[in-house]
Amino acid sequence: MNAPQESSGGGVRSWAAYLRALGSSPAPTHGPDTPVKAHRWGFGAFMVAQLAFLLVSVFLAAMFRPENGEPLSHAGLLITLSVPIVIAAGVAVACTWLRGNGPLVDLRVEWRWSDVVLGLTIGVISLVPTLVASSLWTKWMGKDEASSAVGNVLDGVHLSPTVAVLVFLHLWLVAPVCEEILYRGLVWGAAERLGWSRWAAFAVSTSIFAVAHLEPARTPLLLVIAIPIGLARLITGRLLASIVAHQVNNLLPALGLLLTVLGVMPA
Repeated sequence: MNAPQESSGGGVRSWAAYLRALGSSPAPTHGPDTPVKAHRWGFGAFMVAQLAFLLVSVFLAAMFRPENGEPLSHAGLLITLSVPIVIAAGVAVACTWLRGNGPLVDLRVEWRWSDVVLGLTIGVISLVPTLVASSLWTKWMGKDEASSAVGNVLDGVHLSPTVAVLVFLHLWLVAPVCEEILYRGLVWGAAERLGWSRWAAFAVSTSIFAVAHLEPARTPLLLVIAIPIGLARLITGRLLASIVAHQVNNLLPALGLLLTVLGVMPA
């Protein structure tokens, strides 16, 4: 489907119709002659992946725990930040292979430029309410309470340029892919398996996304952040748009942390 042509009077209406058309009949991610069985994984797969995340996090925290008040090594910090979510996403993908049709079909993974454009559009537009909500939440709760878990870990830490860039790339590009596999992939697919509507899948995946971060003070803010990301999945019926929207949303916070740990910007 081609994007609508803009006109002087109907640009907004044309885009609204285009988005509705995209969301009304998501294209299949397999050929018409390819038999696809219903996947046999559900919310249990998400629980297994989440358990893997928690266990790996605890194990790595114990392994790299500094002794005698020494700061956490740069390598240990990078590993404890990045490895748990990557392993959780790997477990999620393994579940789709073992009890389904694989991630491309079950998680609705397909490369489409229209999905990239839509994800970018939603991500950029959502920056305004996200920044406003973050500013208000920080004002109401205080900086310490409103800060993310990653922000707390990196508070007062100065990293080498190489490690700082790797942390930035993880927060900006890698973590959103992994989280979308879990929430708009596994959770969404589990809801679909139970016959729930797309709106129900949107609501439950958004709620679980906010709660599963285990940051109670930031849960309402995470709900605000998750809504446009979930809408990208809802409109297209595929995962790519939500991944792109999530990456756009993470860009500014990741960039802020990069400048902070490099000492360019005050904490």
